Amino acid sequence: MNELRLLDGSTIAARNLFCIGRNYAEHAAELHNPVPTEPVVFLKPSSALLSSGGQIRLPVWSRDVQHEVELVVLLGEGGRDISNDQALAKVAGYGVGIDVTARDIQTRAKQNGLPWTLAKGLDTFAPLSEFIPAGRIADPQALQLSLEINGQPRQRGNTADMLFPVAELIVWLSARFSLARGDLLFTGSPAGVGPIVPGDRLTARLQDYSPSGRNNSSRSAWLSVDAIAPPPSL
Repeated sequence: MNELRLLDGSTIAARNLFCIGRNYAEHAAELHNPVPTEPVVFLKPSSALLSSGGQIRLPVWSRDVQHEVELVVLLGEGGRDISNDQALAKVAGYGVGIDVTARDIQTRAKQNGLPWTLAKGLDTFAPLSEFIPAGRIADPQALQLSLEINGQPRQRGNTADMLFPVAELIVWLSARFSLARGDLLFTGSPAGVGPIVPGDRLTARLQDYSPSGRNNSSRSAWLSVDAIAPPPSL
């Protein structure tokens, strides 16, 4: 998945995957984590990306793989030290993604002060939708996220509840990294994370929840992926 597609038919080549942890207070609480005073950042390799219709490959060495539905921001322009009033102008589109996480592996890593890469960066661990062009979204802090497994609701949240809004995240990241066209920002998960097992079908949706955006299909994005067991030889 090297090319990221927007709903207007344009494409942008994928670059870095910046991910934000604990960006919703209720999600931090459900995992017994403190609420951060600044963004918690980790990276995923681009090999983790998975298009809608694909299959999440569950690893044999984890017994607790979980879903985390998230707003994903696609940058159309980059830069360093981006100002707050210019931050949203750098955005090309907004999509929905799933931060797939081997929770048992992450827990052991946290206990030992180790990075989360083996828990969050595996192949297929970043399913991603197509993107709503940024010009169609008046306010990225008025978007509704949801995730179902096999038709049953599992997660629901609103980007209004983010601890660090999209513009603030872009400003903060650009003060520390050189951002570029094609960079992706997974902005954190609302509460309700839970397990994925082989045979599950995950459906994630993003909807503009502003008065002008409700029931407007041009302001919504979705993805659907299946979870599969590892081959017996692994």
